Amino acid sequence: MSRTSALVLRLAGPLQSWGASSRFTRRTTESAPTKSGVVGLLAAAAGLERGDDTGLAPLAALRFGVRIDQPGTRLRDFHTAHHGVTGDSMPLSERFYLADAVFVAAVEGDHTLLTGLHDALHTPAYPPYLGRRSCPPSEPVVLGLHEDTRLEDVLASVPWQASAWYRRRHRTPQTLTVLRETAADDDARTADVLRDQPVSFDAAHRRHALRTVVTAPVPTPVPAGGGSPRNTHDPFAALDVLEDESA
Repeated sequence: MSRTSALVLRLAGPLQSWGASSRFTRRTTESAPTKSGVVGLLAAAAGLERGDDTGLAPLAALRFGVRIDQPGTRLRDFHTAHHGVTGDSMPLSERFYLADAVFVAAVEGDHTLLTGLHDALHTPAYPPYLGRRSCPPSEPVVLGLHEDTRLEDVLASVPWQASAWYRRRHRTPQTLTVLRETAADDDARTADVLRDQPVSFDAAHRRHALRTVVTAPVPTPVPAGGGSPRNTHDPFAALDVLEDESA
């Protein structure tokens, strides 16, 4: 019998964009990472090509969940481009991002498969990005591989991952919001439906199916001493210090 484990990721960067749908020149973002976006990150690290639907299938079958540790701020940008051959201007597009957000994402499944993905994330075949290529993570994304455990357990126990500057400016919340795929013992009547279950990443025939998602609060797991969960690089710490000195 195969062992079920959970691979946990910290998704943080200056900008993120997790679009579940795009319409013509308007490209939106969800308020939290999508399953298709995180599976795409894992597939890139493992070196899967976009048309490899067979290789994608076991990754897409992993059970997915995400915890919102630092909501971030929604930003809107306008994008212009020119055709590389003709030089003609392309239509002006409207793109949305999440700035300064931090999420804890986890996938649950076969321990052997997750071990391979864990190793791949340390030496990725293709660079990881947070929804779009223009959104690199600010640090390595791997938080750890938890053996013989469930998605719900790690999302409730992994210490709060908010940035140091965010902790200084905000009171510790009593709960954090978790969005996770339904389990066998969940009441499907309380679940939402999202179209971000990846079926194919082929550029010409990209396809996504529906999946059911439960939204629930969990008590904020604050690290011992209430400090930062680990010694991480905070790209905004210098700006915070300058602001304090000018006050």
